[in-house]
Amino acid sequence: MSKKIIITIDGWSSCGKSTLAKQLAKELHYTYIDSGAMYRAVTLYFLRHHIDWTDDAETKNALNDIHLHFGKNEKSAECEMFLNDENVEYLIRDLIIADKVSDIAAVAAVRTFAVAQQQKMGTHKAIVMDGRDIGTTVFPNAALKIFMTADIAVRVERRFKEMFEKNPNIVLRDVKANLEMRDYIDSNREVSPLKMANDAILLDNSKISMEQQLKFALQLVKKVVEE
Repeated sequence: MSKKIIITIDGWSSCGKSTLAKQLAKELHYTYIDSGAMYRAVTLYFLRHHIDWTDDAETKNALNDIHLHFGKNEKSAECEMFLNDENVEYLIRDLIIADKVSDIAAVAAVRTFAVAQQQKMGTHKAIVMDGRDIGTTVFPNAALKIFMTADIAVRVERRFKEMFEKNPNIVLRDVKANLEMRDYIDSNREVSPLKMANDAILLDNSKISMEQQLKFALQLVKKVVEE
């Protein structure tokens, strides 16, 4: 596939966006960009420095002190999130961050900050980026847009298993409450709410395997590239 494109994968929390995006990037030899990690890193910085994100001036000043980049982990070969040259990949996966990230990601200045960086990363195409507004706001002209969803019960179970490995004290009902809260905030925020782009292709993976969804996505890529 000589033609290089931008692939966007949007959708609800814990429906497997990152998994599919990583698989696609690997198969296509593209760069994978986890937009959610960027918002989580900003959230970590805000919590660490006690930033009042409801104060516009304080928020903008804090953003001026934040530098984000993705660095490759030599052992896993995965791209991981760096906040001001500190690898924060595991810190940003904590439930404390998950509880606040949707609130902070809804702040206009924060989204402007992140979107500008994301668009810069897509200058040379050949990227797969997942998030909430990638196909609607960040790359509205992307050649291929996928919108992922899954039943809430399936998403809760997936998220619980993921978090239990890092924190055996996590409670299922807390995970469900967090997901429901994030769904509401993501879809009702004033700036770039989560919604399916008109030209996106829906992928419900409630009852299909990772192998099946990858095969489906690769077929979509092939169709777009060969047009």
